[in-house]
Amino acid sequence: MPDLLIELFSEEIPARMQAQASADLKKLVTDGLVEAGLTYAAAAAFATPRRLVLSVEDLTAESRAVREERKGPKVGAPQQALDGFLRGVGLTVDQLETREDKKGAFYVAVIDKPGRSAPEIVAEVLERTIRTFPWPKSMRWGTGTLRWVRPLHSILCILVGDDGAEVVPLDVDGIASGNTTRGHRFMAPQPFSVTSFEDYEAKLKRAKVMLRPDERADAIWQDATSQAFANGLEVVEDRGLLAEVAGLVEWPVVLMGRIEEIFLDLPPEVLQTSMKEHQKFFSVRNPKTGRIERFITVANIEAADDGATILNGNQRVLSARLSDAKFFWDNDLRIAKAGMQPWLDGLAAVTFHNKLGSQRDRIDRIAALAREIAPMVGADPDQAFEAALIAKADLRSEMVGEFPELQGLMGRYYALAAGRDAAVAAAAEDHWKPQGPSDAVPTAPVSVAVALADKLDTLTGFWAIDEKPTGSKDPFALRRAALGVIRLVLENKLRFDLYSLIKSRTAHPHWPLELFSFISERLVQLFRADGIRYDVIQACLFADNDRLVEAKRLVEKGASESILDQPFPDPDIFRIAQKAKALQATLETDDGGNLIQGFKRANNILTQAEAKDGVEYSYGADPKFAEDAAEKDLFAALDAAEEQIAPAMRDEDFGTAMAAMAALRGPIDRFFTDVQVNAESQILRRNRLNLLSRIRQICLSVADLTQIEG
Repeated sequence: MPDLLIELFSEEIPARMQAQASADLKKLVTDGLVEAGLTYAAAAAFATPRRLVLSVEDLTAESRAVREERKGPKVGAPQQALDGFLRGVGLTVDQLETREDKKGAFYVAVIDKPGRSAPEIVAEVLERTIRTFPWPKSMRWGTGTLRWVRPLHSILCILVGDDGAEVVPLDVDGIASGNTTRGHRFMAPQPFSVTSFEDYEAKLKRAKVMLRPDERADAIWQDATSQAFANGLEVVEDRGLLAEVAGLVEWPVVLMGRIEEIFLDLPPEVLQTSMKEHQKFFSVRNPKTGRIERFITVANIEAADDGATILNGNQRVLSARLSDAKFFWDNDLRIAKAGMQPWLDGLAAVTFHNKLGSQRDRIDRIAALAREIAPMVGADPDQAFEAALIAKADLRSEMVGEFPELQGLMGRYYALAAGRDAAVAAAAEDHWKPQGPSDAVPTAPVSVAVALADKLDTLTGFWAIDEKPTGSKDPFALRRAALGVIRLVLENKLRFDLYSLIKSRTAHPHWPLELFSFISERLVQLFRADGIRYDVIQACLFADNDRLVEAKRLVEKGASESILDQPFPDPDIFRIAQKAKALQATLETDDGGNLIQGFKRANNILTQAEAKDGVEYSYGADPKFAEDAAEKDLFAALDAAEEQIAPAMRDEDFGTAMAAMAALRGPIDRFFTDVQVNAESQILRRNRLNLLSRIRQICLSVADLTQIEG
């Protein structure tokens, strides 16, 4: 079976598009081949700045012949129906067969599709792929109609079999396929022919082209770190930049340059960001001082002077860029040392939202909330208030205006320059966090207070003006803010009433419930990502949610809003997390898993009896009416469990409480095996129903087991 090699050779493909383009080429071609009846053993795609490449191994030489039968209309059907069927199958009426079933005679079209050769199919699939390729941006050139990311110069397409390589003939807008390609634009521009993928890759390397992106990245990193190590330095790791630079060169040549002395006192993050964003340089750090002292640049050519001219030009451009950064830094420091007032005043002129006021209005709200939260998280209220007031001041700085990704970080530098306490400065940096699932969570108390205040103000503010997420739309990133609140609480093991804190931000009777439910939904998602079952989360989180939904419905119908003043069910997120983990662990044991069946049986019998009798069996189970040994054992087991569960739940020793509940499995099972609940004696029946009520009450005091599936 032959191997297939395809290369689409063009002008430079943007680095950010290469990985997706190689994946698209692989999918479009292999899917097309399979749909046309060919199979293959393996396929791999590659990209360099000037080429997309696909290698397919062990492609079948031709597609199989196929016989297809299509059922048509009944014999005697209207001519219009018959004509439509004939057009669809491409046959005439005398080519149809007639067959019969229980409903009568009908037409059948038998279509024989002969096998097609691999070259014919490959040419068809590749031309369609080229003409419909899903580039994010594409262009036309010359007088042709073809669109490609940059002008397409050549198409290499060969099938390699035991008897050698053959060109798959196709022509796309005057670009005819062949078996030739070119190497490096400057160091080996001459065309050369290839006979297989192995021959192609080897000749490319001799022509100064590394085909594989991971090989180029490895070569860059190894050479960069070796040069840095030889000078007692280290390269600041940046995997994203490494992948991007590997997509900018076909033959990476690593060069290390110096940063002028006058720029070395700039914050290392400023140097790193400026060099990365403007020049795609790697930063090289002195591990003893933490200063960025040199840079790594990657050229695409081996120069006769070993890169001296390239480095000289890069250093001149870098000096111009860093001069701008130093100018911003010096100006910002002057304002910071004077107290940042111009920045704070300027935030009053920046609209946060037309219904929520300016950034300064928002800062005032966050500062007041941070002072309120501070005692709950062990922070100094005055420091939390101070930190919140200046946390967003750096948004008006020139440095953050140039590099928005440095917001917060520059706030810390400016706060320290202004003589603020280290805890206040740290809060200025950390109050944005966490912004994503991989972002670190602040742990310093002042930082935690301000970060929580920032996110809760966002949530309560947009909820109050009815700007809530809908479906996949979340323009104000409220889901991210809610997850940030949850992570701050859980990872810092914070204990406070989140619902009451939300409710204190408004007099509105309804939306605090909605907002808390919204945050709870994010909590469910986070727990499920950690492997906790959905029904377990429901059992620990929404035990009394039905009551709250009903309360809200009654208020909307005109009932007193005082019913909403009842405590919200377990607003302590950290406690919910601990309870859910303990319940899941218990359910994974034999006793815990089987207890659910006994609980549900007790609950179902009790619920049906209460509905039938019109009474609630919730009090009065008396051991003196117990007749059976299993019945007496259950009384004793419930007493023992209650003695353990009540104090354990008070002390939040959920593992002990769950274990005591699971220990009821045996006595409950024996009770249902040996005892008839609906006894003829009404005294016995009532006593046993009240005993079932004790099972329900004790289990529900731990978690809402009605939510557990199975």
